[in-house]
Amino acid sequence: MFKEFKEFIMRGNVVDLAVGVIIGGAFGKIVTSLVTDILMPPIGLAMGSVDFKDLSFVLKPVTATAKAVAVNYGLFLNTVIDFVIVAFCVFLVVKAANSLKKPGVVTATTKVCPECLSTIPLKAAKCAFCTSAVQ
Repeated sequence: MFKEFKEFIMRGNVVDLAVGVIIGGAFGKIVTSLVTDILMPPIGLAMGSVDFKDLSFVLKPVTATAKAVAVNYGLFLNTVIDFVIVAFCVFLVVKAANSLKKPGVVTATTKVCPECLSTIPLKAAKCAFCTSAVQ
């Protein structure tokens, strides 16, 4: 069982996935700090010195025996902005990775019948649609 576990762990995909998860977690912390500490203070200042962390609807005020119940929509806004930034960065990374790939050679497998303009196999001698001879 230990040998099988070792083979499983040493596969390239598992190691790559582990590295991706670790880097993704660290990147998430960076983006959270970017949003919370750099982006939201100027946005809050522009909106009249609003701190988004403090924005909430109080559903039930604090009492001597219970904590307040509130909907913290400011924290939700911070999280949504975090997500949008992370999604945009992932988009940019995937786009860059796709641009590095070499395009493969595309070979045609079909041709167009000159009479009826239908798509037919490349090796066809007659069109299946209009039965005209094709070269």
